[in-house]
Amino acid sequence: MSLNWNDYRFFLAVARSGRLSVAGRQLGVDHATVARRIKSLEEALNIVLFDRAPTGYSLTRAGGDLIPFAERIESEALVAEDTFGGQMEKLSGPVRVGVPEGAASQIVVEVAQKLCETYPKLEMQMVALPQKFSLSKREADFVIAVSKPQKGRVRVQKIADYRLHLNGSKAYLSQQKKIKKVSDLIKVRGVGYISDMIFDDELDYIPLVDGSFNPHLTSTSIHVQLRALLNGAGVGILPDFMTAPHENLVKVLPDEISFKRSFWYIVHEDYAQLERVRVCSKAIIEGMRAVLKSMPK
Repeated sequence: MSLNWNDYRFFLAVARSGRLSVAGRQLGVDHATVARRIKSLEEALNIVLFDRAPTGYSLTRAGGDLIPFAERIESEALVAEDTFGGQMEKLSGPVRVGVPEGAASQIVVEVAQKLCETYPKLEMQMVALPQKFSLSKREADFVIAVSKPQKGRVRVQKIADYRLHLNGSKAYLSQQKKIKKVSDLIKVRGVGYISDMIFDDELDYIPLVDGSFNPHLTSTSIHVQLRALLNGAGVGILPDFMTAPHENLVKVLPDEISFKRSFWYIVHEDYAQLERVRVCSKAIIEGMRAVLKSMPK
């Protein structure tokens, strides 16, 4: 039986994506090459790894049993590459970070830029989508999240707390009756997330405010919400690190409506010791802490 690491790379790529074309793009080959390598691996092992269907590839029971073995080989290969790849070359290639949209644009992008300038062969990939990431499927090398995971082969570190308040533009609020108490929010228009598309419970602030506060303009994007507030569309809850640069925005009932949340650094155990992951995550954690701790209490 003749096997090599590339056999398992192709297997894991298809197992994680479910499609030959997606796996091929990730590996830089065409889908026919992926199919050929999967067939070769199945013949070498004398087992069927995937059920084929027009909608994609799904793991058979044998394929599922092979996953932990293939991932151990993947981890060892990564460590070997990292250890023997040379000191200047080890910080090269892609590092993919899953990070909330607001933090990505307001904080992390500047750190990522400095990392790319310091290490010219490094490629920083920031996935700033409203979703949770699967580190076990290698959807990201590490993640910045707003909730702490409760299970999995991951290492977790708290980065820092941050605060959120209800905000509105000076122009919009000047046209409304003065808001003196939470129940007065029934008089104004609300801006917020689409309730059934909130990907993390930590972002579901509206029910914690008051039943009288009903968002009329909603979006999965925090930047759309920010633009809506700046345009005078109503009032909404945003992190202080996003509203601080905009003098046109003012806090509404800051003593009554104030939320504290936290950012967490999460990395799979197999990736935690990779030099490029350690260097990039350390820079991002320190950069985020510096910005968040500078915010007024």
